[in-house]
Amino acid sequence: MIKKFEIKSHDGPGRVGKIDGELTPKLFYKKDLKIAPSEGSAHNIDREIAEFNVKETLRLSKENVDTSDIAVIQGSKYLDLRIKCLKELEEMGYNGFIIANGDALLTNPRELVEIIVNLKKEAKKSSYFIFSFAELSFMPILTYMGIDGFLTDSANYYSHINVLQTPTKAYDLNSYPIYENITQEELEEKNIENMEFVIKEIHAHMKNKSLRNLVEERSGTTPQNISTLKILDRTHMDYLLEFTQLF
Repeated sequence: MIKKFEIKSHDGPGRVGKIDGELTPKLFYKKDLKIAPSEGSAHNIDREIAEFNVKETLRLSKENVDTSDIAVIQGSKYLDLRIKCLKELEEMGYNGFIIANGDALLTNPRELVEIIVNLKKEAKKSSYFIFSFAELSFMPILTYMGIDGFLTDSANYYSHINVLQTPTKAYDLNSYPIYENITQEELEEKNIENMEFVIKEIHAHMKNKSLRNLVEERSGTTPQNISTLKILDRTHMDYLLEFTQLF
């Protein structure tokens, strides 16, 4: 069930790859994935609970390895548990991973950077990573750090709470009635359309080796976004430069 992931090119740590003939970064629909069961938990919990959930996740993933192509990296806020989970899942044969608690990580820039960068450093080159609840303005910097795809579930979630996602801002339609009398289904379609646009935007910038420009442009959209870029630059410049072209 494992899908082959081929790396075609880099723009910084960001990668253009190919899975089943489709270019990454890409959008992933959960209905098209065979995700191994896992023991989920909140991001900010006691270590003992996080350890138990990692142990259960590994057990469930091993039991379902023959029928699954994606595993979930649990471990809450504990970096060593996240890395342990990744390593043991790779040993089982998995190469596609969803990073759990994506929504919580977006509000904790330091943990977001440390978890993604260190997972990428520890992972095999043939492994690919999917982020679960990315806001559109975060997709460029997540790609820049090495994320290879995004679940479309966030489009459904934001439509459920009547929020329109755009490349630069999330609009609460109760306060900003950009679309009046729009149904939840129509709003979900618009959110997915905007996700697709950002993916195309990212690909165009990666083709032109200008993804960093897009990242810097979007960094001003939220305090969390600019904090993520500042922390990334300050703490992991060696990681950023490894695949960056020198002119």
